[in-house]
Amino acid sequence: MFLTATAAILVVMLMALIRAFLGPTLYDRILAVNMFGTNTVLLIAVVGFLMGRPEFLDIAMVYALVNFISVIAILRYFEYSPPDETVEHK
Repeated sequence: MFLTATAAILVVMLMALIRAFLGPTLYDRILAVNMFGTNTVLLIAVVGFLMGRPEFLDIAMVYALVNFISVIAILRYFEYSPPDETVEHK
């Protein structure tokens, strides 16, 4: 069952990467990166359980904190300097 959960998490992570690269707006991309980070935390926890290494939960918690702080920082940055998405790059 845990191997199936690991495979499902990997599929969802792939879908999040696709959304991060192809997202129509910057905020869709930021949300996809946040979702990828959350799924990474889940993956670390499941793999730690499968390997019998409970210390992986500490690593997962630190990664979750770093993910949360970095997404807040990126959103704050773009709050004060919004990107110009109407300009086409040639």
